[in-house]
Amino acid sequence: MPWDPASHSNLGYNIALVKLANPVSLTDKIQLACLPPSSTILANKYPRYVTGWGRLQTNGTLPDVLQQCRVLVVDCANCSSSGWWGRTMKTSMICAEGDGVTSSYNGDSGGPLNCQAADGRWEVHGVSSFTYNYCHKLSVFTRVSSYIDWINSVIANN
Repeated sequence: MPWDPASHSNLGYNIALVKLANPVSLTDKIQLACLPPSSTILANKYPRYVTGWGRLQTNGTLPDVLQQCRVLVVDCANCSSSGWWGRTMKTSMICAEGDGVTSSYNGDSGGPLNCQAADGRWEVHGVSSFTYNYCHKLSVFTRVSSYIDWINSVIANN
């Protein structure tokens, strides 16, 4: 039976794979990113980069240029506290905070949370999910490493 994200939203699932109809040509602006090792947990305050087409401020316009900002990971213990996301937070999620000026924002959903590994490769560690920084909440991302087995299974069968 195919995996249905809508029926699992209360469990914290918020991830999808897209199969492209045609290959993409790599350029200096279009590059590949790798998947992280299965079950990778990011350290608290670990820096990452989020990119997206979301709003630049509350009720603001959408940008014409892809935006990027540095965010810091907030560990699950802090993010799941009652002052932040509480029981909404799952271990299959990652929280991150901006610097008070820039952060992921409304409209960035589905975009990547990336990090450059020690060997120089870029890895996609998260998929932007709850981007409510205008409410003074931490942004929440689906933790890609929680779904490596599922991703590999889907790729192998398609």
